[in-house]
Amino acid sequence: MAGKSKKYYDKNPKAKARKKKYDKEYQSRKRQKLNRASRNAARNKAEKEGRVSKGDGKDIDHKNGDPRDNRKSNLRVMDRSKNRAKDRPRKKKKSKKKSKKKS
Repeated sequence: MAGKSKKYYDKNPKAKARKKKYDKEYQSRKRQKLNRASRNAARNKAEKEGRVSKGDGKDIDHKNGDPRDNRKSNLRVMDRSKNRAKDRPRKKKKSKKKSKKKS
């Protein structure tokens, strides 16, 4: 936590505890574990190739937004700040609109 959110959570211990509990549950989900392992594998591969190094301020970006797609054509090295500020592809939500019947 940094900046305004850190100050907020320092002043509100109940909210801080709730967030910590949520984060722990979210990060322990099977899907998140698989995504994290895949991102780490992409980073390790790039380190071995010499494209990035520890502490260089770079991230491995997945062009299509899928962290499990580690094809070489889908990966690129980016500044950490640019990668994390980038818009992410959103999942399309199914609309719950009822169709109108013609009489």
